[in-house]
Amino acid sequence: MWRYRVERLLAIVAVALPLGTVASLPFLPSVRPAPAVFSGGSIHPLSERRFERLPLPLRGEPQQLPQFTNVQVVDVDGDGRDEVLACDGLGHRVVRIDHDAGGSPVETTLAADVRVPAHATVVDLDGDGDRDLVLSVLGDLRPSDKAVGRVEWLENTGSGYVRHVILDDVRRVADVQPGDFDADGDVDLAVAVFGYSRGEVLWLENLGEGRFADHRLHCGAGAIHVPVADYDGDGDLDIATVMSQEDEEVWGFENLGGGQFRPTMLWRTPNFDLGSAGLVAADLDQDGDVDLVLPVGDNLEDFDAFPQPYHGCLWLENQGDWRFVEHRIATLGGTYAAAVGDLDGDGDPDVALVSMDNDWRDPRTASLVWLENQGSGQFRTWQVDTSPIHLVTVAIGDIDQDGQADIVAGSLNLRRPYDRIGGVTAWLGREAKR
Repeated sequence: MWRYRVERLLAIVAVALPLGTVASLPFLPSVRPAPAVFSGGSIHPLSERRFERLPLPLRGEPQQLPQFTNVQVVDVDGDGRDEVLACDGLGHRVVRIDHDAGGSPVETTLAADVRVPAHATVVDLDGDGDRDLVLSVLGDLRPSDKAVGRVEWLENTGSGYVRHVILDDVRRVADVQPGDFDADGDVDLAVAVFGYSRGEVLWLENLGEGRFADHRLHCGAGAIHVPVADYDGDGDLDIATVMSQEDEEVWGFENLGGGQFRPTMLWRTPNFDLGSAGLVAADLDQDGDVDLVLPVGDNLEDFDAFPQPYHGCLWLENQGDWRFVEHRIATLGGTYAAAVGDLDGDGDPDVALVSMDNDWRDPRTASLVWLENQGSGQFRTWQVDTSPIHLVTVAIGDIDQDGQADIVAGSLNLRRPYDRIGGVTAWLGREAKR
């Protein structure tokens, strides 16, 4: 009998103790003040450098919810003037935007029927002296592990482009960057196969006559960008990438010569919700080596997520021997893309950041900021604009040829709120810092 009573008492305690603990928690004294809760707001001082917002309407642009995956400011045709090169994910095309003599945007469709272009790379792929385009094709904007991706080469004939498929039967391709990796005098390609739960990083060996052999560098999901640079200063071209799915890692691939590469993990985080959103190669501290800029804050996988205090921009400082040290240089909810350029005309590289998912309930929340490089690794955040929202891509360059750096960004309107809608938007720099 006594054993039954003991077991019954223990069963009651096992149930009552946790319930009592949970019920009493709100009334227990705090051992230290609670930290402030990040509301998702990202409001910064208004930029002292003036920018004039200029929407760049396109004829083929959807009127309600445009979905642009990439914008660049680049000399597409080799005439010495920068144009805007935009990938229209919903319109399935690649578009060049020039300015006429009156300053109005003029649109030219360079490639149509491209199933969700993610990036267009300007490069003379066949070595004939003109500028071709290499397209990174997602195939599907939605998460997918199907073999819908491809790499396409638009061969410049002088009167137009001839289209070639140089890689297919792969998962979604997010980026392609050129470089002569085997030192044989032609242009090879680094490829980021994003996929979804499965992906990879490849380099494509140029065999001539439009033929390429693919070589795998890394297996993993979520490769976004593959910036090419000489990261170790040994005179050849290396490759870096950010793996944004699950692992949240940055990898470097050291060029050993002869088409061989040594993989090295350069950075990782235990925060699997960080949301790596891209990777930019730039010598941010002007010490002669190439650093990496890592925007973080991609919330596209969770449409009800709020901006987090760890969203913003990281600078991975190159300290030599494949060692990179992390520095946080900005906080901005939902940071999705970064671009590097001299925005204030003082000779050093600044950074532009855009936000996809911020606290849009507050009309003061920033959608575009720029980071003023103040030297010694210090950056000051300036707010440029609060509209349009849902910006996922940004570039810096002089699109109106006035000698002042401009900013161009593209919107990917996939989620609420469905207001402050934009497509491709420019912010023209009107005053250089003195």
